[in-house]
Amino acid sequence: MWCKNCNIETNEEICPICQQKTDEVVSVEVFWCDKCNIPIIVELNQANKNVCPICGHNIKFLATDIRPVFPEERLLLELLLKKEPHIYLKESIWASNNRYYIQGKPIVMSNQIYQEANIDKLIVQLEEYKNNNSYEYFNHYVYKFIDANKNRLYYLKDEAYSFIHEASKNFAEEHIVLSFSGGKDSTVTADLVIKALSNPSLVHIFGDTTLEFPLTIEYANRYRQNHLNAIFQIARNNEQNFMDVCKDIGPPARMMRWCCSMFKTGPITRVINSLYRNQRILTFYGVRRAESVSRSKYNRIEDDAESVKIQQQTVASPIFFWKDIDIWLYIFYEGIDFNDAYRLGYDRVGCWCCPNNNIRAQFLSKIYMPEQSAEWRNFLINFARQIGKPDAENYVDNGMWKARQGGNGLRSANDIKLKFSNCTSEEFAKIYQLTHEMNDDLIGMLSPFGEITHDLGQKLLNEVIVLDKHTKVPIISIQPFGKEGYEYSVKIKTMNVSDHDNLQRMIGYQIRKFNACRKCLKCESLCQAGAISIKGDSYQINENKCIQCKMCVSSKYLSGGCMMDKYLRTK
Repeated sequence: MWCKNCNIETNEEICPICQQKTDEVVSVEVFWCDKCNIPIIVELNQANKNVCPICGHNIKFLATDIRPVFPEERLLLELLLKKEPHIYLKESIWASNNRYYIQGKPIVMSNQIYQEANIDKLIVQLEEYKNNNSYEYFNHYVYKFIDANKNRLYYLKDEAYSFIHEASKNFAEEHIVLSFSGGKDSTVTADLVIKALSNPSLVHIFGDTTLEFPLTIEYANRYRQNHLNAIFQIARNNEQNFMDVCKDIGPPARMMRWCCSMFKTGPITRVINSLYRNQRILTFYGVRRAESVSRSKYNRIEDDAESVKIQQQTVASPIFFWKDIDIWLYIFYEGIDFNDAYRLGYDRVGCWCCPNNNIRAQFLSKIYMPEQSAEWRNFLINFARQIGKPDAENYVDNGMWKARQGGNGLRSANDIKLKFSNCTSEEFAKIYQLTHEMNDDLIGMLSPFGEITHDLGQKLLNEVIVLDKHTKVPIISIQPFGKEGYEYSVKIKTMNVSDHDNLQRMIGYQIRKFNACRKCLKCESLCQAGAISIKGDSYQINENKCIQCKMCVSSKYLSGGCMMDKYLRTK
């Protein structure tokens, strides 16, 4: 059940928050008509759900969700199955993960098929046979598919339009943003919002992670040319090189995707800040509940600080309840241009080397991005050897690198280890070891605790005092310190507070940031006041903007106070 008033999902017919009647979330499955040879999207509670709306013949359950197989992927499938090229040219073919349906009959493609395939031979064969590939029969089935499922399409469009109007009613249209990734979901979301609001001039933000498929960049350029009225902004991290960061802190893994903050969320935050400063915005995302377990826990509208990656925005997803087949139904019906990577067989088009990519996606990249794939595999093997894996090639080829956790074997792991000693002459004072010389960045990192003043400290000791912002009472003393065994160090004393340990713990978070910062940009995205900025190698907190919310020093939002603590921690 779904409450449109509170924009939350609930199991109750009456919303527990606003006490309004909830609407039923329409559950669907995919059936198959053997006479028309097309999939039928069936609502589980509808009458006559076992009858084809075109021919009237009985239909049977096929799958919970499927996607179309374009002629380019069909040709590859034929070659993998060692069939005559174009033998399935006239067939209706659909797919779900590694299961293909040819005229409704399933064929399971095991991972072993992809792992043992002769990549070089396939590349030659695909080039040889591609000119005789035709869309004639594919298009025939698409037209039938649209006709059979038009009632589902009308429902999807009407419901999405209503949601978009409701979600945006408290936002000026100049404060509405479309998150554009170049994938099918964000493409459909953008089209829905533009049509629902009758506004082709909305702001689009394309997060170019620098790891996009070449076809994604081509499509983004094409989209831009086809939507000349749109304000199209590109968010890109030009200060970091992905491979250099991988060498420093290791490649991203499923549970350690540092790349998202550094190359996507962070750059997008910067674009949003440049356009809107501290103004609240509404961002329409192409997030769908069916995509993953983690996304199934989202709300359709989200503005909670724990759930939203960029604090300045409220996010909403018109296609939250849609399935893959719904997305393709809309694309085909509306005649929308889309990313050609889907024609090749990719079912998602995020970063081409993402650890969440399955074996089939990796296989496709070996065919269509052979040089990049070979370079990435070689890097992973060298990395595996560096961290002491006995069979590096097996570790990489079987995907074990994707489950990597922590910084074991990495020199950079030392940077997040907080090293300190208690001062023997002063109570509540700690001497922290630093990885480089103390500077104004470190002093500025204590802005979340109060007002920094250089006038009250002892000048001969270069002491800086932090005052409680409300009472103007000194609470922190900072001074450079020379300690045997520590090349660089700082003494930090807490005073006039009720909980010295808690304050020192949060100070320790900032010391860790100072020592281990890799410019991941997570802190910039987290700061709701826009007070944190990473400029070059400098981490700065603007005292005039900081509201002392302490989100940046809370383990609730940043484990250990710094994302690097998560990525580089060792047992």
